[in-house]
Amino acid sequence: MALNYLKKAAKTASTDAGETREIVQRMLSDIEAGGDAAARRYAVELDKYEGNIVLTRDEIDAARALVPQKLQDDIRFAHDNVRRFAEAQHGSLSDFQVELVPGLITGQRAIPCRSVGCYVPGGRYSHVASAIMTVTTARVAGCQHITACSPPRPGLGINPAIIYAADLCGADRIMSLGGVQGIAAMAFGLFDSPPADILVGPGNQFVAEAKRILFGRVGIDMFAGPTDSLILADATADPMVVATDLVGQAEHGYNSPVWLVTDSEALARAVLELVPVLISGLPEVNRVNAEAAWRDYAEVILCASREEMAATSDDYAPEHLTVQAGDLDWWLNRLQCYGSLFLGEETTVAFGDKASGPNHVLPTSGAARYTGGLSVHKFMKVVTWQRATREGARPIAEATARISRLEGMEGHARTADIRLKKYFPDTAFELSANG
Repeated sequence: MALNYLKKAAKTASTDAGETREIVQRMLSDIEAGGDAAARRYAVELDKYEGNIVLTRDEIDAARALVPQKLQDDIRFAHDNVRRFAEAQHGSLSDFQVELVPGLITGQRAIPCRSVGCYVPGGRYSHVASAIMTVTTARVAGCQHITACSPPRPGLGINPAIIYAADLCGADRIMSLGGVQGIAAMAFGLFDSPPADILVGPGNQFVAEAKRILFGRVGIDMFAGPTDSLILADATADPMVVATDLVGQAEHGYNSPVWLVTDSEALARAVLELVPVLISGLPEVNRVNAEAAWRDYAEVILCASREEMAATSDDYAPEHLTVQAGDLDWWLNRLQCYGSLFLGEETTVAFGDKASGPNHVLPTSGAARYTGGLSVHKFMKVVTWQRATREGARPIAEATARISRLEGMEGHARTADIRLKKYFPDTAFELSANG
């Protein structure tokens, strides 16, 4: 499939990944060895913050008083949508038991992780929605302890709206720590918090690398790269809406890829003209990010058919996938690789990012080929159990003994033998692999 690129990216999401691993590893080792004092030192050095690390109830209540009532209402609205969606997810995973053969009962249990660390970005942008997405979902899953961690701003601390959202959504503890020191504090159980069983939430390259290094020792939601978005649009799409949506996602960061895949050259040309104009109208901090993302990472791809469009999208496996085209049911049934899907002009990625309900912590950098986003299920361990009557154990023991001896695992075989001899002393069994 030879694609026609009307705009080709000069860079990929990994081009400017940077040499962060050594820095992050050194910080993690330092904080693990130095404990609370080392984490405080990094807070002072990197965040210029010398206030309380663990917020008191008085500080949480004071932050709430600073959040305008209308914004509180909006946060509550978003929290309610995320909570109800998470509750529906929770209902889709259930315990069960089944009798596989007479006398052999097996089952499944879904057990929530005990302790969760939720990282809420607060550097370039104050990600109130990330507090809602992570803390709410962990609470619905039934996790016993939830720590929320967010970077403080010099002399100010955490954005009050983030504090309000984390508290509303059920965080047991809120810590003013950013970056690697925040991730380390949650993973290592600093400041009298229980060590996290799982770390979740988006962050910059240092946060992502800290989670990558700690994975295995703790669980993580996913390996995260720069956020990315793809729009599938046909001739019926509104070029201004498509261009606005591309710009809205490009403002995330200088290395956030945005892609347009279409079978309409007229639409593609119109979008290519509109995007720079729309970017020029953004506030400076947003404009700088969007200009770089559009210049270096954006692509506009012209396809011959909607099937070629869908196949291209699946190859890219975008974090966010928007369809602005006819016959939405066809696209819903055809598309296979995406973090979250937005069908029709009436919804957009920003809705999912902020308030519509499905989680916005999603796989990036093509990871949607093999995983989905953050959900109640990420916070739960699916474990199995079994029990048997003596009659039920008999055929299992016979097969186990023979398979074990075929594999050369005599010790395994003898754990089956002893039960057969104990439960059926008067019966002869042929337990060799060649019997």
